[in-house]
Amino acid sequence: METAGYATLSRQTGLMREMRVVANNIANSATTGYRSEGLIFSEYVQSAPGQQSMSMARANIHNTSMEQGQLTKTNGTFDFAIEGDAFFMVETPQGQRLTRSGAFSSNAQGDLVTMDGHRVMDAGGAPLFVPTDAESFQVGSDGTLSADGQPLGQIGLFKPVEMHTMSREDGVMFRVDGEIEPALEGRVLQGFLEGSNVNAIQQVSRMIEIQRAYEMGQSFLTTEDERIRAAIKNLIK
Repeated sequence: METAGYATLSRQTGLMREMRVVANNIANSATTGYRSEGLIFSEYVQSAPGQQSMSMARANIHNTSMEQGQLTKTNGTFDFAIEGDAFFMVETPQGQRLTRSGAFSSNAQGDLVTMDGHRVMDAGGAPLFVPTDAESFQVGSDGTLSADGQPLGQIGLFKPVEMHTMSREDGVMFRVDGEIEPALEGRVLQGFLEGSNVNAIQQVSRMIEIQRAYEMGQSFLTTEDERIRAAIKNLIK
């Protein structure tokens, strides 16, 4: 296969990866706290002594949008949303993770937990306790949690020291491979949930663009294959 064919194949592979990313965004357009993801294409030049260099496309850099999602009022006691550039921290079997999904509840032991049962951390990185017999819970804008008017602790707001060290682990959970620090500019809202920041119309439009680009590439590969076959036939006559 000639250079043009290899370059087109690498582009087709990248387009398939981007299609999966876009499809996942659309599927999570209604997921609480979901962050839209994109794929960055880069150029990879392969060369060797005495050979012609070959430029190929690579699409293996994931880019996550941190744009604020729409806030929806739920009036839920343990529904929390964040205004600003910050994350909740939760404890999972794999370690501490960051999330923007604030649909929490209280478990039988009195821990504030996520929908998956992961404990929510306070400002000091310890689990938050919420008494099961309390009649009312209030949360201040700084995350201070009170039960029946008595302070219990402060919901922790955190962020990575360097954003590029954060990577998506599943739909709404992020792993940080670097340092995590308290977020000072975040504000907690009780009785609200932050929706997905996916723009569904833009994502559908992008899916159509990817499909058309893939079809063009496939058409080129078919034409190139027919050209090579015709050239081989002429040579063996």
